[in-house]
Amino acid sequence: MATEKSKDSYSYLWEKLDQARKAKAASGGYAGYGSPAFGQQSVGGELVENPSEQQIIELIRRHHKSGKSLPQIAAWLNQQGYTTKRGNQWQPVSVKRVLDRLYGKIQRISSMDED
Repeated sequence: MATEKSKDSYSYLWEKLDQARKAKAASGGYAGYGSPAFGQQSVGGELVENPSEQQIIELIRRHHKSGKSLPQIAAWLNQQGYTTKRGNQWQPVSVKRVLDRLYGKIQRISSMDED
């Protein structure tokens, strides 16, 4: 009996939190699902650009446009002393995530059909 009551309370609380986060996000606020994406920061509950991270995003974009591969970009960022939001070294997948947010996710073609 007590277990069912606590499950109902938990479910109710979770639903209320979810509704509040969605309402905040709908009004343009930061809903607080994890840390903000690279290039952004939360200030007073609002997402704003992080200028130093925006500069790194621009460097990533330029290197990508010049034809460098994800591993090459990651290696260059590490050689220059740039780190991720959490202070880690750059990995190719980290660079890919930045580019995905910048350009939108690009579907990989696993095989091409020949007629």
